[in-house]
Amino acid sequence: MNDKPDNVTDLSRFDNVDPLRDQYRDTLITNRELKRELGAHHAALLCIDLQYLDAARGHGVFAYAERPGVPREADEYYFHRLETLVLPNVRRLQDAFRAVGLEVIHTRIQSLTADGRDRGPGHKRLDLHAAPGSREADFLEIVAPQGDEIVINKTASGVFTSTNLEYVLRNLEITSLFVAGVYSNECVSTAIRDACDLGFYVTLIEDGCATVTPEMQKATLTTIKDRYARVMTTDEALAEIAKVEEAS
Repeated sequence: MNDKPDNVTDLSRFDNVDPLRDQYRDTLITNRELKRELGAHHAALLCIDLQYLDAARGHGVFAYAERPGVPREADEYYFHRLETLVLPNVRRLQDAFRAVGLEVIHTRIQSLTADGRDRGPGHKRLDLHAAPGSREADFLEIVAPQGDEIVINKTASGVFTSTNLEYVLRNLEITSLFVAGVYSNECVSTAIRDACDLGFYVTLIEDGCATVTPEMQKATLTTIKDRYARVMTTDEALAEIAKVEEAS
């Protein structure tokens, strides 16, 4: 028996159909433009919020083994992905960018004040706070900044709207960003959308980002791909960077 009203169209045939895909690919995320910017050393790796506040067991938002309303399986999915896939891949990317003299830039959640009174309204509502010098503000050691790599501190989801990152990138003549970090559907996605709107060429590293459920991870990649950014694996990105090294 068909329970669907006669006036409801079956939309399943439109799955994965995007009428503007070709226009976006041609004007915003063409491989030709991105490779040119990479070869001209106008590309940077942007590593988002890989810190103890939101990416370490037993710290920050994961300080309690049992969190109200959060199944243990959700935490295990997130940390398994982080520890076995994302963090090793981000480190591989960092090493590759460093080897060819490309910028590695780090963002983190960190307040200007010890009590966090300068935080954005969203972080206040969520009680997200990493005071200067706190463990929560520390980067995870495997992907921590090296030398004089640039660190951008923020107290909101959007790094472009809450910091001087755009100004810094313009000064560095960066026009292309490879993006990795956490959470895929929050700070990472916001950074990518804003960067695209500001005219940067963006690549999201699909196995270099994570969020708390596989459903949100998949939805983020589907939304971002071919509209706001290229979506590539770490190996694909490393292959592009290797060509820069060969041309040097």
